[in-house]
Amino acid sequence: MKGSEAAADDSESRDYESITSFLGSWGPFQRRIFLALAISIIPNGFFGGYIVFVAATPPHHCHVPENASISEAWRNVTIPMETVDGVARRSSCSRLNLEIVGRYSDKSFLPNVDVNVSEIPLESCRDGWKHSREIYRSTIVTEVSNESAINLPLVVPGRRWHSTLQGSKGHTNHQLLLVFCCRVGSFTAQKWDLVCDDAYKSPLATSIHYLGVLVGGFLSGQISDRFGRRPALFLTMAIQTVSITAQIFSPSWEIFALIFFFVGAGGNSNYTIAFVMGAEILSPKARVFFCSLGVFMGSAVGYMALPAVAYFLRDWQTLLIASAASSALYVPLWWLVPESPRWLLFQGRLKEAEDILRDAARSNNVQAPDEMFTQAETQKALAMRDEKHNISVIVSSCNMFSLTVVCSFLWIVVNVGYYALVLNTSNMHSDPYLSCFLSAVVEVPAYIIALLLLKYGRRHFCQSSTLFFGGVFILLVHLIPTDITSIPVVLEILGKFCMTSSFCVVYTYTSEIFPTVVRNTAMGCCSMAARIGTITAPFIIYLAKYYKALPYILMGGMAIGGAFLSFLLPETFGKVLPETVSQMQPICGWRGGHEKEAEQEDKPVKYQTKESKL
Repeated sequence: MKGSEAAADDSESRDYESITSFLGSWGPFQRRIFLALAISIIPNGFFGGYIVFVAATPPHHCHVPENASISEAWRNVTIPMETVDGVARRSSCSRLNLEIVGRYSDKSFLPNVDVNVSEIPLESCRDGWKHSREIYRSTIVTEVSNESAINLPLVVPGRRWHSTLQGSKGHTNHQLLLVFCCRVGSFTAQKWDLVCDDAYKSPLATSIHYLGVLVGGFLSGQISDRFGRRPALFLTMAIQTVSITAQIFSPSWEIFALIFFFVGAGGNSNYTIAFVMGAEILSPKARVFFCSLGVFMGSAVGYMALPAVAYFLRDWQTLLIASAASSALYVPLWWLVPESPRWLLFQGRLKEAEDILRDAARSNNVQAPDEMFTQAETQKALAMRDEKHNISVIVSSCNMFSLTVVCSFLWIVVNVGYYALVLNTSNMHSDPYLSCFLSAVVEVPAYIIALLLLKYGRRHFCQSSTLFFGGVFILLVHLIPTDITSIPVVLEILGKFCMTSSFCVVYTYTSEIFPTVVRNTAMGCCSMAARIGTITAPFIIYLAKYYKALPYILMGGMAIGGAFLSFLLPETFGKVLPETVSQMQPICGWRGGHEKEAEQEDKPVKYQTKESKL
């Protein structure tokens, strides 16, 4: 009799979807979670692209001091002309030797009449630079406070003074007090001038940001698995908000870059955790739309809002204030987003999971069962809590390791193309705000196309087509000679469209390849590899300073190569998700080895026991 009861208990062991089926698929509870998590990602779209405006480099040239003893004729030729990309413009990083020019001017020699100007040696911009204010009032690139001429705005409630202090010696007490007030009242009292020899610092700051994304993603995943999704979500939100607020007061580039690291650590982490929470809490039907549209569309809304806000706030610190203010969207989420019941069930915290599910039932106006979990389900949840899986499972299988390497390369390719095009939006068109807005708007149809491709198309076609056409469009940006400036813009937008769709596809494709027992670990490996792409993306764009077409050749070539490489992956469309390593499909050309591995996997091994769908 007892044996039959045990068998009955086993037969009553259900997966998480069956346990929560009484809630329905799209009630008020699911809508609340969907909208709350989607809204939580809106600031991420804002934070992910503000560096495009904050670190923009406006046209600039060497500053010639007003008190320099040279005539107007010599002043007009002190900055030599140079040709960049076929366009003649004033030199950005050099000027004629001012001492020699001064001697010629004192002797009333005329440039190019009495003196051949091209024979006068050049010197660096010893007195700083003059930056165009036509588009930006200030960026971190233009932040400057020269030691020999401090030109600082001092803001006091109700008044504004603009003072210019010459020299650092011989100041009166009043002047020294004014300098002190300026340094306390304004945090721009440092020489940034991220141009010429220091131009590398701008893309380096972005790479440091993406390094923070890498570290934050790794640590937040451990925190989320150990302490819960909800604590990790709000912790990363707090880190992001505090960091971006502190960044407003950065007194130097070094401090700005250091804080930018923590902005990256918090920003991308809460995005990932919100994605996981939605996937775990929502029903299967709602989950499909959340993972494809809810998450990515929330980010796209924030990304579209960025250029509109930046257009009216053309000072980098003011833009950061607006960015920090957008974090106010996080506050009501504390009362709207519960812990993941699925995670609680995995942790054996059945009472907490039951309380959340009963609250959800009341929200949906449905009757919850008297007994939420059977004894078998309780025992299974407690048993699974103690199971541990690690990266050694991936390394020990040749087939799985090969698939991980291929998927990781695809993630790198997609991230290089996507983020490099995002960072390049300010260079796409003469109006960087319009370029950024178009780059953001194109993501909306790209996500919809990705959803349709994934729903109806074979994975080989989805991944290869988006990468191939994306690579072709990117290559054509500067390989097709044209005098019409709109064509490169259209081609770059089409390239961004394809890379955005590919971004969605590669995430879904990867999750379908790997088995349940190591799916999170494999996705984590690919995500870590993707950071290589995001870290190098700023410097790929920086290569345009040496050869304008080089970034497009690299991005386009990698995308086309990735399109062909994707055919090495197994086809997963319409197939059941693998649960164990033995159920995985082999990489192309690895049939024999895979069969041997499958035989070994049939043996009972602790980490390969079939995992529940809880």
